[in-house]
This record gives sequence, structure tokens and C-alpha cells, in this order.
Amino acid sequence: MAARNRLPPWHEMIRVADGREILIRPIRPDDEVPLEAGLALLEPKALRHRFPPTAKLVRPDPRREFVIIASEPLPAGEAVVAAVARAAQAEDGSDADFAIVVGRFIAGMGLGRHLMRRLVRWARGKRLQRLCGDVPADNEPMLALAGSLGFRQEASDSEGYVRVVLDLVEERE
Repeated sequence: MAARNRLPPWHEMIRVADGREILIRPIRPDDEVPLEAGLALLEPKALRHRFPPTAKLVRPDPRREFVIIASEPLPAGEAVVAAVARAAQAEDGSDADFAIVVGRFIAGMGLGRHLMRRLVRWARGKRLQRLCGDVPADNEPMLALAGSLGFRQEASDSEGYVRVVLDLVEERE
């Protein structure tokens, strides 16, 4: 592959079930305006409050946060954002919490699974003990996805949610 055709680190093109090509890449400050405009298309709505304000979301702390988006293969600031995935390391440094929202126009096409695997890879690279997230109890597709990736379910502190937890330490032993 010619060097000019290579994507930068953490950038990749994937083809979803309906044949569309989607660019997966780190979020950038240029994404603030289209992300703010596109939040209405992202599901589940209940998870939007689990993300920081858009102005902070597009400027993550690279030492403890990993935020990627799935978008049209256009320059940042121009592309419609199809999904956002975020993992943030806890203050004690042992765990990270995650949240994923996917546009309803692309839900059910394998994008959530792809993004979750990227978050798990990041958490493993940080040598964290656990990756955790709160999933709405009625979001059966996400609960099934988490279960298929090895997450176990626990009670959540938030009513109407299920806590899913992936133990990463056992995987390294």
C-alpha cells in the first residue's frame, strides 16, 4: 500500500452491513459543531448525559480518556458523525467507564461491536483492571453485545440501568 493511502494511527475504514464505508478515528476539536448538531440522531438518548459537554468531549485528556467517532469519510468538521465511543480512566487508575452512542440510521449494522472492541483494546493497552459501563436495562442489543464480548452484568447505581463489567486482569494471566 502506498504511504499516501495509509491512514494515521487509530484511523480505519470499515464497511458496515449495508455496504457503507465508515471512518473510525479519534475525535478532534473540529468535530464540535457537527457533533453538537448530530446528537439528536444518536441513540440511546438516555446515554447522552454520560458524556461530558461537547466542548470537552472533543478535547479529551489523552492520558486518561479515549474518544473515537465513526463518521463519513470526510474531513473533521464536515463529516456527519454516526457514533461516538468514550472510555475514561477512573481517578484511582485501575478501571475505566465507557459509553457508546450510535446513530439510529446505522444501528444494528455492527458498528457498536467494532467500537466496543476498540475501547477494550485501549483499556488493555492501559493495563486497566476493568472496563465498565451503564447500559439502559431495555437496551437488549447492547446487553447482548456486551455479553458476547465477555462482560458480566451487575446492579447499577442508576435506576433503569444495568452495569456491565469486563475483567481485564484475568485475561492477562
